[in-house]
Amino acid sequence: MTNPGQHPCPIPGTNRLAATVAFTLVFVAAQFAQAQTFNVLHSFNGLDGEHPYAGVTLDRGGNLYGTTYGGGSGAGTVYKLTHQSSGWTLNSLSTFAGGGSAPYAGVIFGPNGTLYGTTSKTGVHGGNGTVFNLSPSPTVCKTSLCPWTETLLYVFAGPPDDGYGPGLGDLTFDQAGNIYGTTYAGGNSYGIVYELKPSGGAWTESVLHAFAYTDGAYPYSRVIFDNAGNLYGTTWGGGAQGAGTVFELTYSAGSGWTDTVLYSFQTASDGGNPYAGLIFDSSGNLYGATSTGGSGGGGTVFKLTPSNNGTWTYSLVYSFTGAADCGPQNSLVMDEAGNLYGTTYCDGANNIGNVFKLTPSGNSWTYTSLHDFTGGSDGEIPFCSVAFDTSGNLYGTTVSGGSQDVGTVWEITP
Repeated sequence: MTNPGQHPCPIPGTNRLAATVAFTLVFVAAQFAQAQTFNVLHSFNGLDGEHPYAGVTLDRGGNLYGTTYGGGSGAGTVYKLTHQSSGWTLNSLSTFAGGGSAPYAGVIFGPNGTLYGTTSKTGVHGGNGTVFNLSPSPTVCKTSLCPWTETLLYVFAGPPDDGYGPGLGDLTFDQAGNIYGTTYAGGNSYGIVYELKPSGGAWTESVLHAFAYTDGAYPYSRVIFDNAGNLYGTTWGGGAQGAGTVFELTYSAGSGWTDTVLYSFQTASDGGNPYAGLIFDSSGNLYGATSTGGSGGGGTVFKLTPSNNGTWTYSLVYSFTGAADCGPQNSLVMDEAGNLYGTTYCDGANNIGNVFKLTPSGNSWTYTSLHDFTGGSDGEIPFCSVAFDTSGNLYGTTVSGGSQDVGTVWEITP
């Protein structure tokens, strides 16, 4: 079994629109065309960051924001890419001098328009991880280097009462401005779901659920809300077959939050070990992905459909061809036509990852590889979720590859 104290996929070379709201419907404005052009927007060099696990977040001006696990001062970075007539310019917003380090997850915009994220460590050499906020300078920046101010909102204390190790999942805000997330370890050793509430300029953490293995273990992904205020997510392990779960947390005033396992994976035709989180479609169906299993061995995309009696029905959308753990590592994205988009870690034509599209057609889905990474200047090993801009351009990252073999930010244009 994977060591819960570290991410199970090693970092290559070392041995890897804005605010989230209460009802998470992940759609993009335009359907992606079949013909497209792939471009590398930035190749990291170590000094400006290295190994971006997370994808990017866009602001209303089309600027890109993301994190790198390492590089900069050695603790990782938060960066901004600004589009100019001559290309894209990278500005480092933070090199984590405030206590956190090694972010797996990306950053999102909170209700106040500033950035929020997590780090997997507290300090360069270890620790339990942090939740942080980055805010721009209140005065106009007149130089090319415009760092933002980092504020630690919470430092995880670790087990037995708290979690440690925030993973790949971005944070989620509810409509009241409270923050929700997961740690892939801690609690009862198998990870937690937590809430942070602002109070008098500080933030107070509550553990909503500590996993016990039988109901799931190691939640790497984010959690999302439905429109009734219930939370949904995945665990990489645990459950009835030890291959991970899809879970729901429901709240009642008398008993707090109650965990229900909606589905336990078997690592057979259904897939297993989901790192990726969930998304809703407009009908209230859940979609997600597994990293392994399926008929092709390289992971699956699945759908869970709710029924009136409170149960959920699993259906297979697609099985990837590849090795174990090579499937999608992060959440899917759906456009308004119902097409699904994502990346694989080491599937694809060259076995080092690709960007894919799944198009619904009746009761079946058609698979299209939008780009197969080559391991050269275009990068390799994408862990990221993808993001669209309003023009239908698709953005993401690779953990390695590029000019210095420490990762890239890329764009696919229709």
